[in-house]
Amino acid sequence: MRTTRPRMSVCRTLKHIYAQIIDDVQSKTLVAASSLSPELAGKLKTGGNLAAAEAVGTLVAQKALAQGLKGIVFDRGGHVYHGRIKALADAARKAGLEF
Repeated sequence: MRTTRPRMSVCRTLKHIYAQIIDDVQSKTLVAASSLSPELAGKLKTGGNLAAAEAVGTLVAQKALAQGLKGIVFDRGGHVYHGRIKALADAARKAGLEF
């Protein structure tokens, strides 16, 4: 059981991408971001492309760092680590998350 590092879960659909950081011990979502987030409204042409995945990765990392979360475990949700999943993870790493 992970007690020191929360889990970042990623969900991908054809139109959008979602990421949330979850504390599995307390069963709480600590941080969440998606291509539907108000912070990204009007900035994305569509929510189902690489640019949207990068924007969501950066946003979730910024929110996590603001709450003092730096080290996480990446949960790709059964999706292949390729395309939008990889773009989100790379953007989150670039923004300062460690996993």
